This record gives sequence, structure tokens and C-alpha cells, in this order.
Amino acid sequence: MRVDRCFAFMDLCGFTAFVERNGDEHAVLVLAELRTAMRESAARRGVRIVKWLGDGAMLSSAMPDAVAALVAEIDVRMATSLPSLAVRAGMDRGPVIMFEGDDYIGRPVNVAARLCDAADPRELLATESVIAHLPRWMAATPTTLTTVRGLHADLAVAGVRIEADGDAVTDPVCGLTIPRSAAIRKGSEWFCSRACAGADELPR
Repeated sequence: MRVDRCFAFMDLCGFTAFVERNGDEHAVLVLAELRTAMRESAARRGVRIVKWLGDGAMLSSAMPDAVAALVAEIDVRMATSLPSLAVRAGMDRGPVIMFEGDDYIGRPVNVAARLCDAADPRELLATESVIAHLPRWMAATPTTLTTVRGLHADLAVAGVRIEADGDAVTDPVCGLTIPRSAAIRKGSEWFCSRACAGADELPR
């Protein structure tokens, strides 16, 4: 069955060297923190964790804005709790084949994985099909034609980030600081999305 999905691959930069310096036990604690953060955000935002990939994960959703928001949230959370290990990510969207009900086959999966591999620490790369559906509080750098390993033609790719704004508010659920003009107000508090505004618990 062919479906339209947005995919993200995320991992930790320099994790192998981190394990060498700090040992397996410390590495396990770091992975547990990363996976806990991803599970919390994915459950709240309606994103599926397709599979764990060592120090990273493959993510999927029919909602590109939710995937981008999750990637931004995990980037900020890990940079705050463990600045020595930066996150990187790649995102793409398009039609894929759902295989045996729990896996996906198609170009967007491959592109997202390759962009993650090509990203620098704390760089979140996305194709135009994802950039067109970013949350209002995210912005993209100018797109550049990028050679992606395994593809015949270059892709228009950009880095995405949280929009900078002097009049900012902090979401009490996900902890993201975003422009007030792009936030959702509920009572006296401001949220990045309806997903966070409707959350029953504050995981942070």
C-alpha cells in the first residue's frame, strides 16, 4: 500500500568517541535519556518511532509539521541536558510503500537518512516538501542544491531552526522558546502547538 509520509532520521554526533571516553555504562544512560525524550515527544505530537538505530531513530508521521517540531524539541532538550553530544537530523516527505505493516520503502526514507548522515552537529536538514509545512515558529535558511549520495539529481535542501524573536514565550510542556506571534494561547500560558496545549502531563 502506498502512503504519503514525512520521515526524519536523528542521531547523536560523536557518540562513538563519547563511549570511548566515558564507558558503556554512561553511554547507556545517555541513550536512555534520548529515547525517553523521543518517546514523550512522539506520543504527544502524533509521530511514530519506526525503529531505533543505536544512538538515533527513524521517525514517521503524516504530519510534516509534527515531525519538524519533534526534531526541534529533541535538539533543544539534548543541547540543554548534554551539550557535549549534539543532535543532527534529516527530513523528507513523499509517497512510500508501507511494507508488512511496520516498515516503509521509498525515496523519502533514503533521502532523510542521507541528509542526516550529511548534517553537521545541531544541523537539521530538510527538503522543500518539508519546509513548506514547517510550524509557524520555525524558519528555513535559503535552499541550496545538494548532492545526496545514491541519487541521480541534486536536491534543494535547507537547514531549519526555531525562529528568533525578541518577544518570545516558553511552552511549559515541551520547553521550546518560540515567538509569541506564532504561539497558541491557553489561559495564561502559551504553547507551540495544539498537541502541547492539550497535553495532560508536563514531562519536563
